[in-house]
Amino acid sequence: MEELSNVSKRIHKMILSNRRTCNLTGVSDVLSFDVHEIILETDLGMLMIKGNELHVNRLTLDKGEVDIEGRIDSFTYSEQPLTGNKGESLLTRLFR
Repeated sequence: MEELSNVSKRIHKMILSNRRTCNLTGVSDVLSFDVHEIILETDLGMLMIKGNELHVNRLTLDKGEVDIEGRIDSFTYSEQPLTGNKGESLLTRLFR
C-alpha cells in the first residue's frame, strides 16, 4: 500500500532542451507513440507531444520517468483522465 501512495505523490516535471530532448517525470503510462505523436498519461492529466522523428529513449514507469528525443513542436495537456468509460475511443476521451 505504501508504494501506491508514493506513486500518487510524484512530481510532474518537464525539462526541454533545444526542442530536441525532453525528460519527463510523473508519467503513469504511455498510451501511444509514433514518430509524429506521443500520448502520455501523467499524474496531472493527459499529455500529447507532437513533432517529427520522435523516439522514446528511456521509459521507467515504476519511477514515472520518460526521455524523448526528436524535433518537438508542441505539448498539449488535457484535464480528462482516461479512466472511466472503456467503450469510448482514446481520442473521444482525450478531447472531451
